[in-house]
Amino acid sequence: MAANGTGVTSPRTPLKSILTDKAKGIPNDSAGTVKAQTIEELHSLQRKRSAPNTPLQGTAGAFANLSEDERQRQQLQSISASLASLTRGTGPKVIRGDPGGGKYQAVSLVAHHHHIEAPVISVSDSSLKFTHVLYNLSPGELYEQALKYEKGSFLASTGALATLSGAKTGRSPRDKRVVIDDTTQDELWWGKGSPNIEMDEHTFMVNRERAVDYLNSLDKVFVNDQFLNWDPKNRIKVRIVSCRAYHSLFMHNIFIIHIEFPWRHMVKLRLQLDNWVGCRCIRPTSQELENFGTPDFTIYNAGQFPCNRYTHYMTSSTSIDINLKRKEMVILGTQYAGEMKKGLFSLMHYLMPKRHILSLHSGCNMGKDGDVALFFGLSGTGKTTLSTDHNRFLIGDDEHCWSDDCVSNIEGGCYAKCIDLSKEKEPDIWNAIKFGTVLENVVFDEHTREVDYTDKSVTENTRAAYPIEFIPNPKIPCFGPHPKNVILLACDAFGVLPPVSKLSLAQTMYHFISGYTALVAGTVDGIKEPTATFSACFGAAFLMLHPTTYAVMLAEKMQKHGATGWLVNTGWCGGSYGSGNRIKLPYSRKIISAIHSGSLLKATYEKTEVFGLKIPNEIEGVPKEILRPENAWADKEAYKNTLLKLAGLFKNNFETFTEYKIGEDKLTEEILAAGPIF
Repeated sequence: MAANGTGVTSPRTPLKSILTDKAKGIPNDSAGTVKAQTIEELHSLQRKRSAPNTPLQGTAGAFANLSEDERQRQQLQSISASLASLTRGTGPKVIRGDPGGGKYQAVSLVAHHHHIEAPVISVSDSSLKFTHVLYNLSPGELYEQALKYEKGSFLASTGALATLSGAKTGRSPRDKRVVIDDTTQDELWWGKGSPNIEMDEHTFMVNRERAVDYLNSLDKVFVNDQFLNWDPKNRIKVRIVSCRAYHSLFMHNIFIIHIEFPWRHMVKLRLQLDNWVGCRCIRPTSQELENFGTPDFTIYNAGQFPCNRYTHYMTSSTSIDINLKRKEMVILGTQYAGEMKKGLFSLMHYLMPKRHILSLHSGCNMGKDGDVALFFGLSGTGKTTLSTDHNRFLIGDDEHCWSDDCVSNIEGGCYAKCIDLSKEKEPDIWNAIKFGTVLENVVFDEHTREVDYTDKSVTENTRAAYPIEFIPNPKIPCFGPHPKNVILLACDAFGVLPPVSKLSLAQTMYHFISGYTALVAGTVDGIKEPTATFSACFGAAFLMLHPTTYAVMLAEKMQKHGATGWLVNTGWCGGSYGSGNRIKLPYSRKIISAIHSGSLLKATYEKTEVFGLKIPNEIEGVPKEILRPENAWADKEAYKNTLLKLAGLFKNNFETFTEYKIGEDKLTEEILAAGPIF
């Protein structure tokens, strides 16, 4: 049925009618697949679709035909150019190696072009000194640097590197800025509910100058050249320049990945991904890193040095700035390593949709039969716990991409919370904390060096960063076939959502855009009763485009590949927090297992009132009385009042999105009707 006179698609219009090229800025074809019969055709298509300048797999690297000496010289020139100052057309003289001794190779100054003109000063104190580049050091070398030169770095009893991030022990979202220009003004999500706070390019360059001048003033800097995304067709090259060994080791653990496999298998990927014989995951060799060429994106982490609070747009001494046109990120005034990780995730949220690839803040695992499940959920919903299953392979715990070919992990490691960690509750994380792992802001015994994971005196946000191969059941390489199930997790402290609901495509979009969970007393200061929290796409803090853009792509891919949406409540039943009981973890695991096995698809369902959710009448191993929430409440009137209260909170939150347009049309009535109906 055609759109009605209001410009809104009729409720009877199939949802697939909106999943076309209406989504702003996202190309699509009728089949939605890459049509390539040969490797040459595949390469040609990739060149047309790729925005970054990453060399294609199988092609010669930037320095492939050069001698070793010339390769190293050009590599150092590239690093010097990255460190060029706004007031100097050249970068510093850089030497590869530790200033403690040894043989080094210097590089002459090289030109560096800027987007905005600036006066060139031919001589300065910085240009007269040498800067030592510690390039992609091994974990052992980084341990030595941290323990010898960085105050607050210690060796824990397990062999992990325990260190401190300074005054900032978490992200600073209010200090994150994105440069607004002619392109980003129209492309990015700005305004109410958006995490993107604008700044102009001039202010960005002022902060960049401050960061680069600080880095150039140091005797040595750490440089990591590495890759994002396990999908070789869509990987991104990133350079991180930092002043702390801890930051370099963190990025080595989280992102430095590379994949080698015969290209002939790429054509078969869509048919049977597990047949990739000869595929292996390695850390890049020195030669591969020397062939790295020009990075797609550069991070200047000068977090030990503050920004100037009197600079325009600045509200504190901390500033995390992203310039998508220059392909750069600047960090000032915070040493918290998570800013680098999430800054790159924001980058992927911008770049990947341009390739019609959906970036996802989710966990992901795969069964032995190749069935893949995505897990979305905010903090406290059980995303990490439920996506970690010894009977399944972990593709990743946090950040993924869903392309026309596969679902792939963006990262090469995990960044796990450590507060109250125990071997009994989280044996995989516990055993991963060993030599090579970074322990951030934990407290330990001065003599035994044993960590007290219950101690919150530094911060409650204690973390461990380790390579994914440190856990026992990773899926290496970290990609898999198209997801079969999309699981949205909510910890409903109001106690009115069912333990599990089967969602229609429109309901999946509605709840994905909503991103609901509830905070309870004790989790945040000042909270005395359950408080609803909504985070669009279960990761609003990292979105670059409007949430509906990602929701449209999710629905399109689910529809095309036959994935089923589920809403799983890991919160309370029989009453709200304080009167009811939290749903037992074994019951939640039984529910997830029934989803994985497909048995839940064969169940009989009935609808709930208000939210219109389809709930199964029976699940093996789960008490029948908790499946329908009102049956578990003794006070039926209190249940109904609480249900209507939560429905009102959903409705108020979604008003932010009702006027947003997909192409020329508003959100369809079908999506709006998927929410609660009073």
